[in-house]
Amino acid sequence: MTLPEVQEVSRQDAERPLEVVTARHPLRWLAAAGVLVLLAMVASALITNPAWEWPIVGQYLFAPSVVRSVLLTLELTALGIVLGFVLGTLLALMRLSPNRLLSSVAWAYVWLFRSVPLILQLLFWYNLALLYPRLSVGVPFGPAFFDFGTMDLIGPLTAAALGLALHQAAYAAEIVRSGLLSVDHGQREAAAALGLPPARRLFRIILPQAMRTIVPTAGNEIIGLVKGTSVVYIMALPELFYQVQVIYNRNGRVMALLLVAAIWYLILTTALSIVQYYVERHYGRGRG
Repeated sequence: MTLPEVQEVSRQDAERPLEVVTARHPLRWLAAAGVLVLLAMVASALITNPAWEWPIVGQYLFAPSVVRSVLLTLELTALGIVLGFVLGTLLALMRLSPNRLLSSVAWAYVWLFRSVPLILQLLFWYNLALLYPRLSVGVPFGPAFFDFGTMDLIGPLTAAALGLALHQAAYAAEIVRSGLLSVDHGQREAAAALGLPPARRLFRIILPQAMRTIVPTAGNEIIGLVKGTSVVYIMALPELFYQVQVIYNRNGRVMALLLVAAIWYLILTTALSIVQYYVERHYGRGRG
């Protein structure tokens, strides 16, 4: 082959489009096939096993007593989260304060309430009347202006909400504090240089940026608290877990009623996860 012919062949090869050859991954397909087989086995076990008693599940899934218990679960979650994060934000600001007394008190609160199990805190507030039959308002170590019975003030629902909120506040304080610390210090200096008041600096400049860090962890805490409300069954409050126990103790359909509770928890946590996704996307706008 002459030199011009070689050059012509090289030119044609250069002009020919490149062919993309997809890499083959037989192990991936094998793993996917194994997962599909396992999923099919799980689905078969759920559908064909009569011990799950799906008709009983359908009968009780939207029973009035179960729906009321779901609403109480949501109420306890809302009270625990709202009160917990309000108090937690205050504690976070105290932890970041240059005042040693405020920061020490906030640290001690977080240390105490994160160290004691939630169930013990609930039992403490539920039995507070054993320690203080009557609570009074007045001058410390001095005369009392008025007093009232502890049982009249703190019932089971109040004790549950109080215990959940105070427990959640300890974790919320660390979540908010980490979010505030994640904001670049230059943002604080720039806001101060513009002459913005401290409160406006916090709510208009620092907190919106901190929400990018706060929201994911806070969302996980909210979802965890939905399930964590089940511990209030020790106070005989008819939330979801307690209510299904009452029903299956009466009719003996243990697995079916536990499945009812599991389905409702899945529904609630899925809905909250969707809300968390959109809130995260909202606060994540503008991030490169």
